[in-house]
Amino acid sequence: MERQQEHQPYKRLGKYLKQLRLNLHESLAEVSGAVELDTHHLSEIETGKKRPSEDILLLLISHFNVKEDEAVRLWELADFDKSQIPGNEQATNSPKAKETAFVAPEELRISYTDMVHVSVNNYGVVMNFMQGNGVEGQPMIVSRVGMSKEHAKSMIELLRKTIDLNEQKQLPSPDSKQDKQQ
Repeated sequence: MERQQEHQPYKRLGKYLKQLRLNLHESLAEVSGAVELDTHHLSEIETGKKRPSEDILLLLISHFNVKEDEAVRLWELADFDKSQIPGNEQATNSPKAKETAFVAPEELRISYTDMVHVSVNNYGVVMNFMQGNGVEGQPMIVSRVGMSKEHAKSMIELLRKTIDLNEQKQLPSPDSKQDKQQ
């Protein structure tokens, strides 16, 4: 028994995640594709051989639309520090900080991403913007944004209009300016 525990230290976590997947009638390939994770790596997580990174666990929680109490349970099964749970009330001392996220101007920087995972539930939309070059080649969340469904719809429209407007502008290339001068 101890020998099995050595090779599957996260068996309870893996079993829980596998049950969530089966409850949604999704294959290993479907879930691994949705969270952009290698199927073999997800299989090792489900069998308890490997612990997912915090970012991967957050993606799985998001994909499975796990409720807050279940998410805390999964976090504990992964042996992550409870005070580091995103949105955990214990992680902040200010009640106001739970209501509004504030980013100081010096922290406003552009994070370029090559992946996004979008989750929608009754409360709204959460987008996890990621880069594919995280630890051990696994995706790493660089930003998480949550909003109401109405705000997400207006954002989609704004993005569409902005991109269309930009594509309509025909800016001359540097080469064409030289041609006109000669």
